[in-house]
Amino acid sequence: MRAFRVAYDGRPYFGFQRQPDVPTVEDELLDALRAHGIPNDGADIPPGYAAAGRTDAGVSALAQTVAFEAPDWLTPAAFNAELPAAIRAWAGADAPAGFHATHDATRRTYRYYCHGPGLDDDRVRAALDALTGEGDFHNLTTDDEGTVRTLDADCARDGDFLVLTLSADGFARHMVRRIVSLVRAVGSGESGLDRIDRVLGPDPLDGPGGVPTAPATPLVLADVTYPGLSFEPDPQAVESAREAFGERRIEASTAARVVGDLCDGLE
Repeated sequence: MRAFRVAYDGRPYFGFQRQPDVPTVEDELLDALRAHGIPNDGADIPPGYAAAGRTDAGVSALAQTVAFEAPDWLTPAAFNAELPAAIRAWAGADAPAGFHATHDATRRTYRYYCHGPGLDDDRVRAALDALTGEGDFHNLTTDDEGTVRTLDADCARDGDFLVLTLSADGFARHMVRRIVSLVRAVGSGESGLDRIDRVLGPDPLDGPGGVPTAPATPLVLADVTYPGLSFEPDPQAVESAREAFGERRIEASTAARVVGDLCDGLE
């Protein structure tokens, strides 16, 4: 069994998980494996295949993890030979028999980049402190089960951005993006800190009282923890990933400058 760390720019994709008629990250990964002749028995997916999680449309990842029965020659660099530039495998690890990339993960960490010149850092930190620890996040997800989680939350100012870091033993559907939305509301002064007590309370909050889902594209799956598993970066794959994502960063920066010119030129 072999596990791979996979980074991707999620903007061109309709999420990680395979879906009919739309491009997804998982489609690209499985297409690449089939191009490599994996599996070699004509099956749809390799034996033991699983992924760490299902990121939503537009969400990116640094440490998405996929594991399956792989031949020894399939290094991250070899994997990349059949992958598009927006998706790069960059590290690998030997995993024990029966390893499952979803169920064996003990912790997941996300980063969210809030463009927040209007956010008060102290109010944001107070909101994150109020959310930290064990709580029932049933009002921050569409899931009916698995809503009790133990959350660690922090933030750091980076110019006009506040970078929120959220870690937990697991996250319910849309939980991260709704936490972000709630924290932004408190940080901007739109909501008081007491709203968090109501959200974490036993009563359901629907309709206008509910918490909306923050946009997906500023969200990154930053880390997934597997006790006893040691990932070894592949130098060739890392260099390939830096080059590919560096080009995409230039494209995005150029697009931002163009849109900025349009905005600034309106008088």
